[in-house]
Amino acid sequence: MRYTQTTLKKLEDIFDELDYTVRYEKGSFQSGYCIVESRRVAVVNKFFDTEARINTLLDILNRIEFDLGTLSDQSRDQLEKWKKSHD
Repeated sequence: MRYTQTTLKKLEDIFDELDYTVRYEKGSFQSGYCIVESRRVAVVNKFFDTEARINTLLDILNRIEFDLGTLSDQSRDQLEKWKKSHD
């Protein structure tokens, strides 16, 4: 996996397809992020670099429940590829 702005944008697009909002803000997060389930918002530490943001978003995707069928074919294929390389 390449840790680039393009990869980050693709991950943000997946969250958009899942009706989640990704926000980058400062805060006292124990793990670098928090998920506001009732509002479908993922808040990531804004001081993270691109690689940390990507890893954090992948971690969040592993923790939330969603139906892969809601994603486009391209997003689903990309996500499965990333998950294999991230494990």
